[in-house]
Amino acid sequence: MPRESSRIAAALGSLRRASRGEEDGEGVGPGVLRKDTSDMSFEELLELQHKVGTKTYKQLVAGNNTKKPSSRPPVQNACVADKHRPLEMSAKVRVPFLRQVVPISKKVARDPRFDDLSGEYNPEVFDKTYQFLNDIRAKEKELVKKQLKKHRSGQEHEKLQQLLQRMEQQELAQQERKRQQELRLALKQERRARAQQGHRPYFLKKSEQRQLVLAEKFKELKRSKKLESFLSRKRRRNAGKDRRHLPLNKE
Repeated sequence: MPRESSRIAAALGSLRRASRGEEDGEGVGPGVLRKDTSDMSFEELLELQHKVGTKTYKQLVAGNNTKKPSSRPPVQNACVADKHRPLEMSAKVRVPFLRQVVPISKKVARDPRFDDLSGEYNPEVFDKTYQFLNDIRAKEKELVKKQLKKHRSGQEHEKLQQLLQRMEQQELAQQERKRQQELRLALKQERRARAQQGHRPYFLKKSEQRQLVLAEKFKELKRSKKLESFLSRKRRRNAGKDRRHLPLNKE
């Protein structure tokens, strides 16, 4: 028993010298501490642990260092030398599906018809600004007619004929749109004149505006002597619509 107590006392002395050495900067090496505890029995180790405490005992057995040395190389922080260089990611971390590797400036298409930067659409101002296009369309129409006279038949003749027909339809649509604008302007001026006279302004409904447009169209057709042909086409169209609603004859 005295031998066992001497071993415990020697281990305690080595531990005290190690603690004093840490304060002075000159400590006892971990090999000395492990040598003092290598010849001790299990009961002596338990008694030593009970006297010095579990934490100090672990430091004594592990050689004054409880941390195990890591076998892995030190992980360097992910740093990007160049801003356009992709970021280095760990192979053990799941890479997100949507990640921005290189920032790309997306080109946004701008449609002036639906963009507020182009301002509001005013048909009257638009027609006055681009009035020179009417002269260009007239010259193109004359050019198509000349080309049509050269090609009397064939595939080129059909293409030129379709192009001329489309240009004439666009011209008619433009004239109809201009006629409606003139009618709206006349109604606006009449309403303004009535307001100046002290009358209450009256705004026409859309159905009444359509009736006025139709009346103006009939007047224009009557002046150009095309009213009868227009009415005959309209009758045939209405008759075809009514025929579709009739019951089919099974006989």
